[in-house]
Amino acid sequence: MGSTVETLEFQAETRQLLRLVIHSIYSNKDIFLRELISNASDALDKLRLESLIDSGLDADTSDLHIALEVDPRARTLTVRDNGIGMSRDDLVELIGTIAKSGTAGLLEKIKETDDAAAAQSLIGQFGVGFYSAFMVADRVTLTTRRAGGEAGTRWESDGEGTYEVQAVDGLPVGTSVTLHLKPADGEDGLADYLAEWKIRQIVKQYSDFIRWPIRMASEHTDAEGATTRQVDTLNSMKALWARPRSEVTEAEYAEFYQQISHDWLPPAETVHMRAEGTFEYEALLFIPAQAPFDLFSRDAKRGVQLYVKRVFIMDDCEALMPDYLRFVKGVVDAHDLSLNISREILQHDRQIRGVRRRLVKKVLGALKDVQAKDAERYAKLWEQFGRVLKEGLIEDADSTEALLELVSATSTHDAERSTTLREYVGRMKDGQEAIYYLTGEDRATVENSPHMEAFAAKGYEVLILTDPVDEVWVERVPGFDGHRLQSIAKGQVDLDEPADGDEQAGAEKARREQEFAALLPWLTQALSGHVKEVRLSSRLTTSAACVVGDAQDMTPTLEKMYRAMGQELPPVKRILELNPTHPLIVALRTAHEANPGDPALAEVAELVHGGALLAEGGDLPDPARFTRLLTDRLARGL
Repeated sequence: MGSTVETLEFQAETRQLLRLVIHSIYSNKDIFLRELISNASDALDKLRLESLIDSGLDADTSDLHIALEVDPRARTLTVRDNGIGMSRDDLVELIGTIAKSGTAGLLEKIKETDDAAAAQSLIGQFGVGFYSAFMVADRVTLTTRRAGGEAGTRWESDGEGTYEVQAVDGLPVGTSVTLHLKPADGEDGLADYLAEWKIRQIVKQYSDFIRWPIRMASEHTDAEGATTRQVDTLNSMKALWARPRSEVTEAEYAEFYQQISHDWLPPAETVHMRAEGTFEYEALLFIPAQAPFDLFSRDAKRGVQLYVKRVFIMDDCEALMPDYLRFVKGVVDAHDLSLNISREILQHDRQIRGVRRRLVKKVLGALKDVQAKDAERYAKLWEQFGRVLKEGLIEDADSTEALLELVSATSTHDAERSTTLREYVGRMKDGQEAIYYLTGEDRATVENSPHMEAFAAKGYEVLILTDPVDEVWVERVPGFDGHRLQSIAKGQVDLDEPADGDEQAGAEKARREQEFAALLPWLTQALSGHVKEVRLSSRLTTSAACVVGDAQDMTPTLEKMYRAMGQELPPVKRILELNPTHPLIVALRTAHEANPGDPALAEVAELVHGGALLAEGGDLPDPARFTRLLTDRLARGL
């Protein structure tokens, strides 16, 4: 028998808040079922826990589950659980939260929030996800009885002005929420929530890994055409991340990875972790064996899947994984977040930033382990993901040291095999302070660069960096293991610097500087439109000249990259270095000494500068003029 029905009225502000929940906050109406199933799962968790604490609790925990029931004639969908249930006071405290929390302050916060996702977060903080049911239902009826309690309670509302509360006898332990569904309306985003396929789809997407079985009766036709009605379990309950790693097989990991990534290859590496403490979460991350085709596409989806207590929240949670690890796939299941957490809130959440740091550390640590244990397999991974990992040297200052340990580059040491910075340092010459490198479009261009001549002659190893991102990160990173990174095409590189006490070498250097004392300032003036200085070089052995930049100058390749992106840059004048032993430079010096005013000398100076630009793969300032000067000079020489 039921008691007298109490009809209570929502506060004015609460009515406005409820309208926002129903009509504005949730853009995807399907999530009403996610909310109700999540509430049911929490109720089952609480009953299991309370039964362990209170052995005298009158509750059956042998078959805890969630049941979905569809009645097409009545147009109702019921979500039923045999969990902890609620007393009348619990019902007012929990389900009636919207009446209690309908303050002008909360309403003002939501009104001030332009973004619907951020508003969802505010709603979630007040525990009213249950009210998303009114998006799809004209009326909601809830019946419940708490474990250990005698009387049950019935709650009902149409989501408008009032709600009813009534004591009811004879209810089972648990909670039942019945939605009197609105008609399907495609324009309003209302699906047919009586359709079995739609219910299965929603459960699969949002609640597949809920630990309790979600059951629904459906009709099945056998081979003879006979129709029977049987109960199916809709969710897999296989949340691999919640199981100890020792209990999960590699085949299960591979199957799950292929399910979430749609990759036909098994993952190259698996990271399975659990964090306990003030913020608990589990994570199951995968490093693919092959880069996805859209790795460098701006429109590609990035980030890992976010769950809260096994309930799916969002597919591409960028706040949990930096952009340079966008190839990582997987799941993070947090225990203490709201189901309605938004992307904007996640980006500014201190705990989420802490999770992100630990995930990055784990992924980079996994790559380091592969590097240490299987160099060949690591080389394949670096070939696939090295370019994006190097983006981290620009974006993530906190992980610079770990990323530098992972960097692999070709070098002059071995034409076939790449080297790590650690290996490079181990081969450095006695007294060598810098890690030398040269950037360029490809290995052949770099190896044939005039800048390489002296380093090759003297046996210094040079890193060959040919990825576009190399132009940027080498400028951002101060050094590795106490050794600075130095471009051999920038600054003063004096490999012939006389050792202390080497008077003969010092005298030879001083003699050359004296011999070219008149030519160098004249060339600097003659080429003032293109270079800032002309000086003698110690990096050349066979070429006549090369063009270098100051230590802080932008490289020509980087200039091209910026201009290709539409950025205007002021012209950068570089330095022309001459090989004092080359016959052309010696002849130019002699001719200048004999007749400094000869106009033909200025043309030779232009040819020397143009040849240096071409040798490094650069662009001539005036190709037509260079060609004319060269052909005229050749014609006069024949």
